[in-house]
Amino acid sequence: MKVSITASTPQTTRNAIRGIYTDSRGQLIFTDTPGFHLSDQKMNIRLTQTATSSLEECDIILYVVDPTRKGAQEEEAVEQILAKVKTPVITVLNKKDIASSLELEESEQFVRAHLAHTTVLKASAQNDEGVDDILISLFALAPEGELLYPEETRTDQSLDFRITEIIREKSINTVSDELPHAIYVELADIENHEEDNTIWIRAFIVVEKESQKGIVVGHGGSNIKVIRQESFKEIKKIFPGKKLQLDLRVKAQDKWRKNDMLLNKLLQ
Repeated sequence: MKVSITASTPQTTRNAIRGIYTDSRGQLIFTDTPGFHLSDQKMNIRLTQTATSSLEECDIILYVVDPTRKGAQEEEAVEQILAKVKTPVITVLNKKDIASSLELEESEQFVRAHLAHTTVLKASAQNDEGVDDILISLFALAPEGELLYPEETRTDQSLDFRITEIIREKSINTVSDELPHAIYVELADIENHEEDNTIWIRAFIVVEKESQKGIVVGHGGSNIKVIRQESFKEIKKIFPGKKLQLDLRVKAQDKWRKNDMLLNKLLQ
C-alpha cells in the first residue's frame, strides 16, 4: 500500500509520515521525515526542525543516501547530527540499480568518514532489492514490546490528510519545477451521499501568486484535467464500491509559506 507521496522534485515531504509494517517477527513503525536542507526561509526551517525532532522519538535511525549525488554540505550536516545521537544508525545506499560501483564506493567512504560505527547496506527500492536485509537489520535492533497497531494497519494518517497529499502529489508532478514548493491543498469538504452511493470531494489547490494559478490550470485547462484524472484514480481506491465525484479548484493565497498560523496547521 502506498503511504507517502513521491515526486522527482526534492524536498516535497512536509510532515513526519508513519508507515506500519507487520509480519511474523513483529511490527516496525517507520517515520518518513521531511528532507534536511539548509535554508533561512521560515517554512524550510520548520521542515528541518520536524526532521531533527523525530530523531529523539525513535529507537533506530534508517539513514537513506542517494549515491548518485555527491556528498555535499547538507549531507555532511546530516551526518554530523547523526554522529552525536546515541540511537543506532543503519545506513542504506539506495539506487544501487542505477549507481555505478564507483559512486557506491565513494558514497560509503563519505558516510564512514562521519559515521564510523554505522551498518552500511545497499538496496534498490525501485527493484525491491536489499529490502529483506534492511528488515533483518531493523528487527535485530528493535526493542521488544506489544504491537502498537492492529496487524492490518499500514498508516495512521487521517483520511483528510491522505486525500490532500494525493492531490498535492499529482499537482507537483504536473507543473513546472519552480512551482511545487508554492503549492498546498485545502480540503473544502467530503460528503457521503448514501442515496446514490456517491462520495463528493471538493478541494482547492492553493498557490502563492495570482500569476501561478494559470500554470496549475494549464492551457485550456490541460494541467488541472491531468491532476484531477490522476488524483481520481488513487482516491477511488480509498472508497472501494463507491462512486466518486472530485471537484478541484485553484486559488491564490499571498505569502502563505510565511504564515505561522497556516504552517502550524499544515506541518503538524
